[in-house]
Amino acid sequence: MHDLVIWLRRHPHTAAALALVGLLLTACGGSTTEKDAAAIIGDLGANGVPAKLGTVYDENTDPNKLLGRPNGYLSKAEFTDSRVKADKAGSVEVFEDASSAKARVEYIQGLGKTPMLAEYTYVKGNVVVRVDKDMAPSDAKAYEDALNRTVE
Repeated sequence: MHDLVIWLRRHPHTAAALALVGLLLTACGGSTTEKDAAAIIGDLGANGVPAKLGTVYDENTDPNKLLGRPNGYLSKAEFTDSRVKADKAGSVEVFEDASSAKARVEYIQGLGKTPMLAEYTYVKGNVVVRVDKDMAPSDAKAYEDALNRTVE
């Protein structure tokens, strides 16, 4: 720690630039969470949506074969919602970083141009929340709001 203090004193402009980069990354959606997908679903439920934990996937049961793999997510879980008659109302995927989560959303939204594959997809930091297209738009929007309160 002492060496770091000495370095910062000798390089004040570099230290200031690094601090500014950190602030900019935070302002640009660089929020991350250390929680797994199951914990995020619990937090969504505590933040105003009736999400109930469903299936929690592991590397053998993940339907997308992305869990723990290169460019994949760290955890994935499904949730149910009494307002949708489907077996699952959506899912939560947690990535290592915000850029990986954003890339996943872009991929999903590209697939969603086909009506059969359309869904609501929200991202905040390293968390992606996917909501079934059968949910009413205002109810789906509530998931985005809950996500924004969950991941700071």
